[in-house]
Amino acid sequence: MIQFTLKCANDHHFDSWFQSGSAFDKLHAAGMVGCAVCGSTKVSKAMMAPRVSTAEKAAPVPAKPKLSEPANPAEQALAEFKKYVEKNSDYVGTNFANEARAIHTGDAPQRPIWGETRGDEAKKLVEDGVKIAPLPFTPTRKSN
Repeated sequence: MIQFTLKCANDHHFDSWFQSGSAFDKLHAAGMVGCAVCGSTKVSKAMMAPRVSTAEKAAPVPAKPKLSEPANPAEQALAEFKKYVEKNSDYVGTNFANEARAIHTGDAPQRPIWGETRGDEAKKLVEDGVKIAPLPFTPTRKSN
């Protein structure tokens, strides 16, 4: 595994792991490497300092933020969005498709909901005119 510091055409900097340098090259050539902040696929490697130790004792690795703490403005915005969704809508779990359909047909009260469903069920909801959107996070109970 190798970690690269990348930047997009909008000058967003982010780190990403790849199986190897050639794996990055293949994914990049296929347009499958996107900016973690804006989604742009115009991504290039940024200047990086290699982690090389010349001493027998390894130098301490700089501390990174705890996984529970947002590391950058995009992660902070995502955390705030997640809190908003959790506070202002009902979590219906794996019953999302049935509940969304019931709200759409008027068989359940109109309210904001969120939950989990399979891709084929989500596709069917969209085909049937049910307005849904994917959320960029998992329920708190599933977060590590």
